[in-house]
Amino acid sequence: MGEIRKLSDEEIDRMLERARATREKSTRKKRAAENAPVEIAAQLDDVCAFLGRFVAYPSDHARVAHALWIAHTHLMDAWESTPRLAFLSPEPASGKTRALEISELLVPNPVEAINVTPAYLFRKVGADDAKPTILYDEIDTVFGPKAKENEEIRGLLNAGHRRGAVAGRCVVHGKQVMTEEIPAYCAVALAGLGWLPDTILSRSIIIRMRRRGPNEKVTAYRRRVYASDGEKLRDRLAVWAAGALNAMEAARPEMPPGIEDRDADVWEPLLAIADAAGGEWPERARNAAVALVGAARDAEPSLGIRLLADLKVLFDTSTLDALATAVILERLTNLPESPWGDLKGKPISDRVLAKRLRQYGVKSKKLRVKDTTIMGYAREDLTDVWLRYLPLSPTEAEQAEQAEQGPKNGHFSCSGHKDVPDSKRNTPSERNGNNSTKSSTVPDVPDVPLAAGDDPASLSQAKPR
Repeated sequence: MGEIRKLSDEEIDRMLERARATREKSTRKKRAAENAPVEIAAQLDDVCAFLGRFVAYPSDHARVAHALWIAHTHLMDAWESTPRLAFLSPEPASGKTRALEISELLVPNPVEAINVTPAYLFRKVGADDAKPTILYDEIDTVFGPKAKENEEIRGLLNAGHRRGAVAGRCVVHGKQVMTEEIPAYCAVALAGLGWLPDTILSRSIIIRMRRRGPNEKVTAYRRRVYASDGEKLRDRLAVWAAGALNAMEAARPEMPPGIEDRDADVWEPLLAIADAAGGEWPERARNAAVALVGAARDAEPSLGIRLLADLKVLFDTSTLDALATAVILERLTNLPESPWGDLKGKPISDRVLAKRLRQYGVKSKKLRVKDTTIMGYAREDLTDVWLRYLPLSPTEAEQAEQAEQGPKNGHFSCSGHKDVPDSKRNTPSERNGNNSTKSSTVPDVPDVPLAAGDDPASLSQAKPR
């Protein structure tokens, strides 16, 4: 065994210097890595891939929207409006809950909510420490057909999509009643069966989930196995968001054709992130916006919109410009797949018809048809309402485009309709915003409840005038 040589002071100093240099080099690399710009495109690609491992989306557009929505939750201080993300399906076991479970790994401050009280939700959203991301499962138990009214939760979800929105409450301090304003702005994802109130749908990106087909395979999800992978993605998104706040706040993304008004508010944050990512993301995001907004417009319209559309069918197939109320009622109930023969067990009556049309400013009146005086409705009283609330036919759209280029005699002519003065019609730029094939675009025209004291049976049995 050899002798142990004692190191000289100079050798010890050199060893310490090398160790110090190694530590400094390692520290510089770590700081450089922390300060290096994070490419959001790569993060979005990774988030998309991670989501696709566990969730069978109905389309790639849905997965793109989900990934962009997750990224937007890390920048809540940058947006004027935050879209609700709604995973809805007609049947259970369609991947809705799984989509929320994966989101929980990727969003900041997730709060998983099921059957929570309004007070809990208000306090959680209004907490000063951090903005939560609400992941509300089984939302059909709150707004479904068998659920009780939950106007406080509906109000929070409606108002909270705008930055600065608050919920006003009264609180008692001793013998004094004080007012309190609770912040309502936060990101929200919802999942449930069926549909949602129109006012919430109009603020939502709607993804209609479905059960997996035989050829659609996903990875079995176990949180304890995959949580660390998701949390790493979340942390990388947070690092990017910390350096992108000012840029995102100043972003004004260009909207694709057809994305206007409330739809533009919904998609603005997501398109801003896609533009920052560059590459294929701007195009993918805009294609997703057009596809999902178009799919949402195919939703079943409200009864009010259905009534207007069916009345247009009656007048378009009639040679007369006025129809008696009794004739309208009979023809409405005879339309194929019509709901008018069974409204709560009774056919539509003249009073119910009048109540629904009165919401649109249309009233029955005495009309002269040939040699007879009738009580009914005129085409000219409905034309403006049709233009505002129903989609234009191809012929009408072509005429509207011609009118935009140069209207003749200052009037807008609609096929088979009388000319409507400019003062009473939509401009072409307004037309798309008032396209109401989707009931959620007209939350101000809900199904009309009967006035207090009205008996549904008596209304349905009333004789047409």
